[in-house]
Amino acid sequence: MNERNSIIGKIDWLTILIYFALVIIGWFSIFSAKYDEMHPSIFDLSQVYGKQLIWIGASLLIGFVILLVDAKFFNAFSLWIYFFFLASLFVVLVYGKATKGATSWIDLGAGVKFQPSEFAKMGTALALAGYLGRLDVDLQKRKNQIIAALIVLAPMALVLLQNDTGSAIVFVSFIFVLYREGFPGTGLVMVGGILAILLFVLTLVWSQTIMYIILGSLLVVFLTYYLITKKKGLVKMLAVFACMFVFVFSVDYAFNKVLQEHQRNRILVLLGQLDDPQGVGYNVHQSKIAIGSGGFSGKGFLQGTQTKYDFVPEQHTDFIFCTVGEEGGFMGTAIVVLLYVALLVRIIVLAERQRSTFSRVYGYSIAGILFVHVAINIGMTIGLVPVIGIPLPFLSYGGSSMLAFTMMLAIFVKQDANRLNIL
Repeated sequence: MNERNSIIGKIDWLTILIYFALVIIGWFSIFSAKYDEMHPSIFDLSQVYGKQLIWIGASLLIGFVILLVDAKFFNAFSLWIYFFFLASLFVVLVYGKATKGATSWIDLGAGVKFQPSEFAKMGTALALAGYLGRLDVDLQKRKNQIIAALIVLAPMALVLLQNDTGSAIVFVSFIFVLYREGFPGTGLVMVGGILAILLFVLTLVWSQTIMYIILGSLLVVFLTYYLITKKKGLVKMLAVFACMFVFVFSVDYAFNKVLQEHQRNRILVLLGQLDDPQGVGYNVHQSKIAIGSGGFSGKGFLQGTQTKYDFVPEQHTDFIFCTVGEEGGFMGTAIVVLLYVALLVRIIVLAERQRSTFSRVYGYSIAGILFVHVAINIGMTIGLVPVIGIPLPFLSYGGSSMLAFTMMLAIFVKQDANRLNIL
């Protein structure tokens, strides 16, 4: 009894309260998105909102069990957990069920499906934290850099093989963790990634010829500057420009040969190069109408016309944010966004006060995963990023997502509650 009271006293209740607020908002949003007048009770287990309540209950139960487990368990078994979920990704490739073009689900029967990629993110966070938490790990050594990179890239590659691009992109979030831990070159990688995205977009919008003219003109300017000022680094500058020229040259091939047709169309719609409001752009078009129609204070709970008449496909899953926008308006969306910001800031603050590298790395991993999920999901519902199909944490309908994010957060809360026991 004393041990249980001790755990309750050490838990960061602000994090728990934010979690509950998001879960409750999500549950009521799912109820509104899938409301059926023939089944008006939010507790009706035959409907998705009733089923979500079951997943919420199961998540809370598992989260409570995690808080009772010895905090050292997760560090000691981090690699075993990682390899278990890595193996589950292999199983999906063989026995997985294809859904919307991605083979990322395992059918457990009785209408229950399991998505290992959601849990693989947690396993990767634990494995990376466990590896970097070892006393002898020096990220300045090439061997350790390769191992840390492989821990992240292995599950990412398996998820890509499942044709689940959205979930694979989330693994990029671990670069923030590596940057925090002093992994050499991560700053340049992030800048290079931003530059690559910019070149990709501009090449599609302006064409390769125009990009060659722009890059050629910039090269002449920089060459003139280096020759006049006799600055060092001319070779590096030439290498950077060479890479940019090659990248621009490869954009056309990658866009037309690597990406699938629906992916190309989504990007073209986003860039305004293709107008298809009744086809590939239908979801985003209707989502923007729903969010925009909410105005400042929203239409009210269960009063959204876009929501009520099912204009937005997948509204209770990937597009749940537009339900918040239509019925809660700017105020509702602002509250949800602020709750996510508060949760992310709180996790980072807690991560920085940890005494162990394991807990700190794990905390930053969870913050990175949450940030990428929230940024991409909200971005695609308002037309800022292509639709790639990833859930909004704690709000979207889905058992795998709810369980995985709850477990991730519960493990970190447990680590934080145990921080004073670490010398």
